[in-house]
Amino acid sequence: MKKFSGLKITMLFFLLSFFIQFISSSVMPFLTFFLVKNGINMEPNLVLFSVQLAIISFVVGTVLAWIVAKRVLKPISDLNDATKKIAKGEFDVHIEEMGIGKELCEMTKSFNIMVEELKNTETFRNDFIANVSHEFKTPISAIEGYATLLQDKSISEEEKDTYIERIISSSKRLSSLSGNILMISKLENQEILLDKTKYSLDEQLRNIILMLENLWNEKNLNLDIDLDNITFYGNKNVVSYIWINILGNAIKFTPNGGVISIKMYKKNSSIIVDISDNGIGMTEETLKHIFEKFYCGDKSHGSTGNGLGLALAKKAAEVSGGRIEVESEKNIGTKFTVILPNNVNNN
Repeated sequence: MKKFSGLKITMLFFLLSFFIQFISSSVMPFLTFFLVKNGINMEPNLVLFSVQLAIISFVVGTVLAWIVAKRVLKPISDLNDATKKIAKGEFDVHIEEMGIGKELCEMTKSFNIMVEELKNTETFRNDFIANVSHEFKTPISAIEGYATLLQDKSISEEEKDTYIERIISSSKRLSSLSGNILMISKLENQEILLDKTKYSLDEQLRNIILMLENLWNEKNLNLDIDLDNITFYGNKNVVSYIWINILGNAIKFTPNGGVISIKMYKKNSSIIVDISDNGIGMTEETLKHIFEKFYCGDKSHGSTGNGLGLALAKKAAEVSGGRIEVESEKNIGTKFTVILPNNVNNN
């Protein structure tokens, strides 16, 4: 396919060269007739006459070549200038998608797509750095502030206990943040998932439900659990991040006395896990961004999360060969569907 594409470009330039030569040769008789008719002296000597015709042909060919080249090579010239700007870190570059030949048009189109992706990546990188700095700064500042207050000998025991509790809370948040960042970074740079074993997926999910018992008990939530006995082949630790973060989200956004439904079953060649709640739900705008790092649709982000949980869950599902789908309606509830491969018989 690449050879064929290259051949088409070669043929294009060959045809352009032939066109220039053809036009130059065709115009010569008419030009000679025009010069003679208007009394412009043309040397009767055959050699000098040939030289004059050659000079005229050269001038005509050069003018035509310049016009054609300006049209054909403009996208390449623009591409060269744009590439230099990108090398300097300027991503507000756009090349007009034009040119003779499909390949040149596709080249400029692909270049514009690439520039847009680079621009988005650069924006994301800058936002990521800013968000990481902010997320680390907040709990560190809190720890420093409350530790300073503890140095005051005049504070009461009640105040001291409050400050210590807030230091512990900020420390846990800092630990969770750093752990999530490290895990996401590891999964993003890991092509082959190691330490895979066959284990009971439903048992793993039940254990995580029990692990989060204090959280759902505190809000008096009702859990509707229906899990088929399913064995899965994968990295147990990585898969656990899926359940911890999705269930944690459901508990967090479901009001007191609400209901969370957890169902697991096989469907064709897939394992389906539905986790739904009757919580606050999400808007369409929030749904577009929930798997982005540090994004949080609600305004309680600063105090109750760091916006990494669902990004980590999504990546954990992907490296395990699956995916996550989500449906939500504002003030109605949210349903996360985790789809994993039913791969135990293949390993």
